[in-house]
Amino acid sequence: MGAHLSWPSILRLGLVQTALGGVVVLMTSTLNRVMVVELALPALVPGLLVAIHYAVQVLRPRWGYGSDRTGRRTPWILGGMAALCLGGFGAACGTALAQTHLAAGLALAALSFLLVGLGVGAAGTSLLVLLAGGVAPSRRGAAATLVWVMMILGFAVTAPLAGHFLEPFTVLRLVAVSGSVSLVAFCVAALAVTGIEARLPAPRQEAAEAKPPFAQVLRKVLADPVARRFTVFVFVSMLAYSAQELILEPYAGLVFAMGPGATTKLAGLQHGGVLAGMLLVAAVTLLAKGTALASLRLWSAVGCGASALALFAIAAGGPSGPDFPLRGAVFALGFANGIYAVAAIGSMMALAGHGGERERGTRMGVWGAAQGVAFGGGGVLGALAVDAMRLVVDQPVHAYAAVFVAEGVLFLAAVAVALRVEAAPSGFPLNPAFEAR
Repeated sequence: MGAHLSWPSILRLGLVQTALGGVVVLMTSTLNRVMVVELALPALVPGLLVAIHYAVQVLRPRWGYGSDRTGRRTPWILGGMAALCLGGFGAACGTALAQTHLAAGLALAALSFLLVGLGVGAAGTSLLVLLAGGVAPSRRGAAATLVWVMMILGFAVTAPLAGHFLEPFTVLRLVAVSGSVSLVAFCVAALAVTGIEARLPAPRQEAAEAKPPFAQVLRKVLADPVARRFTVFVFVSMLAYSAQELILEPYAGLVFAMGPGATTKLAGLQHGGVLAGMLLVAAVTLLAKGTALASLRLWSAVGCGASALALFAIAAGGPSGPDFPLRGAVFALGFANGIYAVAAIGSMMALAGHGGERERGTRMGVWGAAQGVAFGGGGVLGALAVDAMRLVVDQPVHAYAAVFVAEGVLFLAAVAVALRVEAAPSGFPLNPAFEAR
């Protein structure tokens, strides 16, 4: 048994997620709005830029492998944060430049979003690997909750503060605010991570010739039944998780006649449910350690199954009429999503070390790539599926209901995959408290 990270150290690492979230929220919300409203660009433009950010998540296994070779995660976290912050500032500069030189501005913005994607992949993967190696098994569910909530805190703090300082709006203010957020975010991340890794046992040194090339390590990871099936689980479940992102509020507006304010509150209610579900898993896995109730795999399956039931209820709610308790069903969906999300992240942390220290980053990178690509594509596919269904059915309610049902089926498929992973012969322990370190 090696030394484990204390709660203050886990909290410090969570600040890296806070800093990361603070930069990303400006990219996905503020710059999106400025391009569409102030610059009068088609909504497709920021959509394609965000797609660049998600597309480069496929490189996460390579960044994880790089940190495996060096044996240190801190330089990769700091390097990734530097790329992220530089990309965030560059995207604001590109948006400002697009006001007078459209082609040059969009080219700079595209390059910057690429840099953001690279930074998020390098920093996020290495941070989770560091947590995976340093957090005690019984604390993984709670640690996953903490770092996720702190990322949301980055969204919640940065967005209103940036909005305040952007008034009255000018592109110069946009550049100044973005630059300030990026600088503060990098400083917070650097201070948070400094000295943490030194408190953990140093990884065993290996001869240079003993370190196989990336392609060989990646093939070995994907050949492992546990890693391969868990990759499928992450992709399928995250696809289902994100597919409702762009269609739930329009569904509430079209079918239940809710106004913009009401649908915004509905989204807030869903996020509140996510937080409640996360806190439940964190509390149970801490208090029930050493029992079957502490199993992160169990909670992953429960979260996916409950998410499917909530989606089926939402799908049935539209045809049943305006008396359907949509708010309760949406909160239940958020609650189930929260259970699934924190259990899945905790499971990633638990499984990352099953191939040894020199594969930990590559494994986490594979799962991070599956998560990022599925999350990026899920929202778009959900919206496209609704549009396609509206071409073949008479009423919008039936189009939305069909897509919600399809998402629920995806969640049930994820449950089936998770149960197969649990039965894999290479070992997928029910209870993280019993894992060998």
